[in-house]
Amino acid sequence: MQDQPEEMNTEDVGYADKGADAIRARLPGLPTSPGVYRMLNEAGDVLYVGKAKNIRKRVTNYANPNRQTIRIRRMIAQTVELEIVKTETEAEALLLESDLIKRYAPRYNILLRDDKSFPMILVTGDHDYPQIVKYRGARNRKGEYFGPFASVWAVNDTLGLLQRAFLLRTCSDNVFANRSRPCLLYQIKRCSGPCVGRISKEDYNGLVDEAREFLTGDSQRIQRKLAANMQAASDALEYELAAQYRDRIQALTRVQSRHEAFSAGLEDADVLAVHQDGGQTCVEVFFYRGARSYGNRAYFPSHAREDSPEEVLEAFIGQFYARTMPPKLILASHKIPNRGLVEEALRVRADRKIEIRVPTRGEKKRVVDNAAANARDALARRMSESASQRKLLEALSDALKLEGTPERIEVYDNSHVSGTNAIGAMIVVGAEGFMKNAYRKFNIRRAGAGGASAGDDYDMMREVLERRFSRALKEDPDRTKGQWPDLVLVDGGKGQLSAAQDVFQQLGIEDVPLAAIAKGPDRNAGREKIFLPQKTEPIQLGHKDPVLYFLQRIRDEAHRFAIGTHRAKRRKQINKSILDEVPGIGTKRKKALLHHFGAAQSVATAGVKDLETVDGVSRAMAKKIYDWFHPED
Repeated sequence: MQDQPEEMNTEDVGYADKGADAIRARLPGLPTSPGVYRMLNEAGDVLYVGKAKNIRKRVTNYANPNRQTIRIRRMIAQTVELEIVKTETEAEALLLESDLIKRYAPRYNILLRDDKSFPMILVTGDHDYPQIVKYRGARNRKGEYFGPFASVWAVNDTLGLLQRAFLLRTCSDNVFANRSRPCLLYQIKRCSGPCVGRISKEDYNGLVDEAREFLTGDSQRIQRKLAANMQAASDALEYELAAQYRDRIQALTRVQSRHEAFSAGLEDADVLAVHQDGGQTCVEVFFYRGARSYGNRAYFPSHAREDSPEEVLEAFIGQFYARTMPPKLILASHKIPNRGLVEEALRVRADRKIEIRVPTRGEKKRVVDNAAANARDALARRMSESASQRKLLEALSDALKLEGTPERIEVYDNSHVSGTNAIGAMIVVGAEGFMKNAYRKFNIRRAGAGGASAGDDYDMMREVLERRFSRALKEDPDRTKGQWPDLVLVDGGKGQLSAAQDVFQQLGIEDVPLAAIAKGPDRNAGREKIFLPQKTEPIQLGHKDPVLYFLQRIRDEAHRFAIGTHRAKRRKQINKSILDEVPGIGTKRKKALLHHFGAAQSVATAGVKDLETVDGVSRAMAKKIYDWFHPED
């Protein structure tokens, strides 16, 4: 959250007048229609994005800085230009405002910084035997999406129970096409075995339909149907089949008992509760779909100390639902200033009616109160953790003899196997903990083909730091955007520190502190040594020193991020097919060829006539594929 000063000095006031003059000069040409305005500073950065029913009338307020809060006066002082976008309606302006705030993250707006997409459950629609799978990202695969879920854990938990209840496959289409006998999931009664014909297509699609109905809330009808089928099987003395229905009913009951106790009869709703303390705000969001709870998540928007809970909540709703589809009902703990306008904007985005309600009694009020209690506890935990983190940063500053407490620490590590798939990784930690939205990965370009020696590791570190800080010097030479570190920590010893010093000397960076952390003899954790420039002997902290634990934790996080990124790159390389290089072969033809021949190498050795028999491969294309693999012929 941005800390705002309590008073402005004389120079600030003068600059505010200068900014107000720039705004007044633009007023005659401003439209009186709805729209969005952007206030820009001298460097062209967006300071603030606002919406208005009447742009000229709204912007006129900024022409009188003395009537504004200190924070807004500082913004006016930095403003040199305005950019205007007209819209047809005020609701469209609100939608555009949310999108632009997300894109530019202006310093003076209330900001929702968590930009992770929510996991969903997808029932695929591009195969004769649909999968039920966890899914995250753009909805570009054909099928039906259910969610959002608050966490991956909530999705995995629900998927496991749905597998027991509906026996739908989770395997990939490629695995499905190449099975010759049932997998383990079939043996433990979590799949009906469609890959090997243990269930007909008609019966399998019946299970799919039941799963869809269950996920949309119609669980009672399905349970009654299963109970009737169990009784019929038992009456017909088909006890094994009756036991299967019994197991499915028990699985459904477990799902219902786990979720319905918290749903308060909410079919399709989100519950948003705000708690504010010490100039900070937590917004707790609970998700309810199909009369079941899909979990909850806490958010901590960045805003000025004077912003009220109602203002923060309204800004949060606009930005939150810019990246996830709103439900039919939103229950809120506070009345937002422009409820009608926000509802209209959400209606435009969702193409259906959206209602925002503040319940005052009954079960819905109980659910909102529960969310508010969670928001209060989450904010208390965050403030406590932030205080502890601040103390650790102050202690680290003392240990390394830094001039001040670091607000942003960047930690660098590399990962590779014999010089291949080399990755550089940067993590960032500050007063609020790990800043994962600031993490960066670097594909190493100078890694030697002949294997990575210790010298290669140093060169990798040089490359990463050169690229990171050359870009910083180019994009933020005045260091006004808060993206420069107060401490750079590299994983390694004297060699890595020397490589970092070389880069900083080459780039002319003299005021960013450097340090390297290396494990002690036999790479024992707890005996780490900290190397500093201009010091011949390393620092070694006591094995119970909290600063040592803190350094170990951030070093291990950098290592985890580097290793994970390297493994992902290696998997991608392994999964790359020789067919990807053949001109004219896209995803569809590649899939058809692999299904027909079983392996890419078999395609490479196939004759023209064999290639012609594949769906979607003409004689001309077959000849083209053959010639690609047999250029000498």
